[in-house]
Amino acid sequence: MNDMTPTRDQRAAALEGMGCKRKRVEDIRFTQGKGNYVDDVKLPGMLHGDFVRSPHAHARVKSINSEEALKVPGVLAVITAETLKTVNLAWMPTLAGDVQMVLADGKVLFQNQEVAFVVATDRYAADDGVNKVVVEYEPLPPLVDPFKSMAPDAPVLREDLAGKTAGAHGPRKHHNHIFEWTVGDKDLTNAAFGKAEVTIKEMISYHRVHPSPLETCQCVCSFDKIKGELTIWGTFQAPHVIRTVVSLIAKLPEQKIHVISPDIGGGFGNKVGAYPGYICAAVASIVTGKPVKWVEDRIENLTATSFARDYHMTTEIAATKEGKVTGLRVHVLADHGAFDACADPSKWPAGFFNIVTGSYDFPTAHLAVDGVYTNKAPGGVAYRCSFRVTEAAYCIERAMDILAQKLNMDPAELRLKNFIKPEQFPYHSALGWEYDSGDYHTAMRKMMETTNYAALRKEQADKRAAFRRGETREIMGLGVSFFTEIVGAGPSKNCDILGIAMFDSCEIRMHPTGAGIARMGTKSQGQGHETTWAQIIATEIGIPADNIQVEEGNTDTAPYGLGTYGSRSTPVAGAAIAMAARKIKAKAQMIAAYKLEVHEDDLEWDIDGFRVKGLPEKFMSMKDICWAAYNSVPPGMEPGLEAVSYYDPPNMTYPFGAYLCVMDIDVDTGVYKVRRFYALDDCGTRINPMIIEGQVHGGLTEAFAIAMGQEIRYDDTGNVVTGSFMDFFMPTAVETPHWETDFTVTPSPHHPIGAKGVGESPNVGGVPAFSNAVNDAFSFLGSTHIQMPHDYWRNWKAAKQLGAVA
Repeated sequence: MNDMTPTRDQRAAALEGMGCKRKRVEDIRFTQGKGNYVDDVKLPGMLHGDFVRSPHAHARVKSINSEEALKVPGVLAVITAETLKTVNLAWMPTLAGDVQMVLADGKVLFQNQEVAFVVATDRYAADDGVNKVVVEYEPLPPLVDPFKSMAPDAPVLREDLAGKTAGAHGPRKHHNHIFEWTVGDKDLTNAAFGKAEVTIKEMISYHRVHPSPLETCQCVCSFDKIKGELTIWGTFQAPHVIRTVVSLIAKLPEQKIHVISPDIGGGFGNKVGAYPGYICAAVASIVTGKPVKWVEDRIENLTATSFARDYHMTTEIAATKEGKVTGLRVHVLADHGAFDACADPSKWPAGFFNIVTGSYDFPTAHLAVDGVYTNKAPGGVAYRCSFRVTEAAYCIERAMDILAQKLNMDPAELRLKNFIKPEQFPYHSALGWEYDSGDYHTAMRKMMETTNYAALRKEQADKRAAFRRGETREIMGLGVSFFTEIVGAGPSKNCDILGIAMFDSCEIRMHPTGAGIARMGTKSQGQGHETTWAQIIATEIGIPADNIQVEEGNTDTAPYGLGTYGSRSTPVAGAAIAMAARKIKAKAQMIAAYKLEVHEDDLEWDIDGFRVKGLPEKFMSMKDICWAAYNSVPPGMEPGLEAVSYYDPPNMTYPFGAYLCVMDIDVDTGVYKVRRFYALDDCGTRINPMIIEGQVHGGLTEAFAIAMGQEIRYDDTGNVVTGSFMDFFMPTAVETPHWETDFTVTPSPHHPIGAKGVGESPNVGGVPAFSNAVNDAFSFLGSTHIQMPHDYWRNWKAAKQLGAVA
């Protein structure tokens, strides 16, 4: 062999395929300020829209006077619900089967609800116009507390639902009730509790938070009256879904609607659904014949776009005295705000909360969820999690710690005693899921060994003794968290949005020179798809990742897909990419066999081409096959080398992880310090370890924010009191702890490349780790459960209530 001939390892390395720490190709433009975001879209004659918003949480709208606003220089129109009624757009459907006001129709139901849309020649004129619109309100009693929503004397919020005893998800039992969703065997679970040796019961609340992406929600709508076509540039995590929704709402033919998602500055679930700004900008463009841009500000984003969580979970576990769990019973009161605008698959009103059995082998379980209306902003999106999975993980992980405390057992040992065993996979849970694969004991033991868990417990015991002697005012907590997430929505047998199955797609076109372009139905908001998608293709077909261009976000060119959220990109679109690449490879094999004058079965794949078995010198590279595909294919074969795949997953995927948070808290001030945070994730096959680490760092930072201070809080009259970054905790590099990451690899048996997804996992596992650390710190003082968020003031308050502070 010639010394200059690359080795197999060198050829594989040149591809930069799966497993390679390939640098993010997106960052070339981002680090030079060359990203192309919605607010960068500037069209000739473009107008700007801004909203008049309600100062009240609940009020009747008596009148709207726009006379003075229309006198403001530059103001062209003021759109109200009455305007929208003329085109049947005053209300719009939500993804959850409810309807939502586009603009206030007769009353407002939450503070900062959209009341009127002012259209002007520039943003400043629009803002001046907003301040000149006079709205007369008649205040009504606000309903903020979800626990009072179904009281006999609770005010009627949704007057449009008067007389409707059933909603999209079954019977309603009160005028503020949305649905009741149950799963599991109630009688068997009650029987398990009836004979249980030990039980625990706790109200575990996951407070209302907000995704708060760096870039707020925005759009530019441009209607071409000659062609009858509407083009929308927007911050859309699911562009094709938006196109379909707009077609259904506006009654425009779908082929006349063009949706483009350019670069997006973070999404985290906040940019999945449709907002009034999109509808109003589209209507304004249709009416004026000019492009209309709508860009919300930060306060609008935090107070009016989709929130997350607000789940109040009464949780019970039955167990033996030795710590073996025998039953789980959970009731959830879910605060949905003024409208049910959750972005969940249609058949799942509480998302995938029935993953609440977690990583544990519960013989039986029962879950009931009641959704209710309140005078708060609508939403309930999957903020860096699969649908309601973060709430479920927090619920079971806090409950397991509470059970461990009652049994006087180490929380890690309790988990090891109850884990699903490797030989039980595929595992059918008591609440209906089929877990694909897992090795929980190995992951937990690796976490315990790497962190020297036993030594940390010894140190904690010594510090507690010193605290009792008055030698220190610091207490130490160890937060153990072990989560199993369910991602990859999803199989058409049980997952759809508005009746569209939640498949995903990929189209690959190889050019004659051996380069190619791949288009997907996903949409990156920072996940690095342009980097990792090319790596999958590189490994599958032997073309260097640098020679594959990845495109997303344009509904005119990308195949129909359901978008990016809930860690579904790699489990669903990643599989579609692999399957499309394998179609390319199958045709390439036929071309190679023809050119090498052998039967297809006589060829074997070798890194970047096909080799004749037993004759290694007879080889045809994939690059050469691409050229041949356009000039010398076998007789009867169509020229070209391209493929499309629509992948309908047979099952979800189930990534998991073992986390440990070591925290010290000063009881006199409530000030905490995260001394160490260890995060072990198992996401199956790892496509790009560097990007995985970045995703874990980002998710842990958001988990830290949520657990330790982030909250959308309302006062008794429905005013949002954390509506800006002055009050809404947004951690910077100063506050954010150091993250220590690790992994195990348990591939998914049904996924084409064995991948499971990881982007949401650190948020799912991180929040209970932080909360368990705080609760573990205070447990020796007699505390059982302290609700999140655990900011300095709440920590000090807990210390005082427990008698640790005079």
